[in-house]
Amino acid sequence: MPVPVEDFFVFARHKTPLFVSLLLLLLINPVYAQDSDILLLQKSGLTIFFYQGLRSAAEEAVKLYPVIKKDLEETLAWEIDFIPALLLVRDKDTFQRMVDNTIIVAYAVPEKGLMVIDYSRMNIDPFTFESTIKHELCHLLLHKNIPRGNLPRWLDEGIAQWVSGGLADILMNKHSVLDEISLSNRYISLKSLDRQFPEDEKQLILAYAESKSVIDYIIHEYGLNGVLTLLDYLKNGDGIDTAILKSYSISFDEFEGRWYDNLKKRATFVTFLLNNIYEVLFFLAALLSIYGFIKVLLKKRTYKDNEDYL
Repeated sequence: MPVPVEDFFVFARHKTPLFVSLLLLLLINPVYAQDSDILLLQKSGLTIFFYQGLRSAAEEAVKLYPVIKKDLEETLAWEIDFIPALLLVRDKDTFQRMVDNTIIVAYAVPEKGLMVIDYSRMNIDPFTFESTIKHELCHLLLHKNIPRGNLPRWLDEGIAQWVSGGLADILMNKHSVLDEISLSNRYISLKSLDRQFPEDEKQLILAYAESKSVIDYIIHEYGLNGVLTLLDYLKNGDGIDTAILKSYSISFDEFEGRWYDNLKKRATFVTFLLNNIYEVLFFLAALLSIYGFIKVLLKKRTYKDNEDYL
């Protein structure tokens, strides 16, 4: 009796690429496919495993992939010279058997070149199928070029969120979370997010939010080249401390301190607006009234001058 496919992929995460390849050959055997209710589509440089009922989704992925691939290659200036695999899961319960956290909607297994997506939660704000594929493909590309020991988890997740338009693997309100921790000084240090993220749901959301905000800070301070330069140093074998020093001429601790100071300043401004929203709106209304009054006076004066001329 075949093993359920979701159990296969959980099992495969802990095996070697050769072992997984052999199992995949068994998986796509017509007899096995008939029993396990899973199908295979290979096209446009992408291998897709999908459940019955998701053929249209698989075909959509085939159409989206070349554009996603090209955009990602242009953004990071790295070539995707491998053929990734994509598993589309048809329902949330099945997907939850494959992950440890109920708020996760997709994940990547870089060492297997595999992306797994809970398709039942695609196209639900803020998730889109295209952005989710791009997010997970970014993880594969980063790990393909940077040794695992040189790629901190916060940078991995931050870059993936950035290239996919702010999308994370999870649903979250990152701005309110960041404002809260900035005002309370209870942020998670980047060193603590070097290898893994917290299991607690609130802390996990915070870890994702911090990761994205670090990339936003780098782009704000150093531009796109600041991101690409950092990644290239990591690709060439430098650890994160050395890569930060070479890229920005500051130590890792100073870099983290500057990022967090910037975060607190932004949070303070946002908090000021929220705490004084009525005063701010009243002030803006007053300015509009004054502007309108001046405009009427000028219009009357122009009309009077024209009348005198006549």
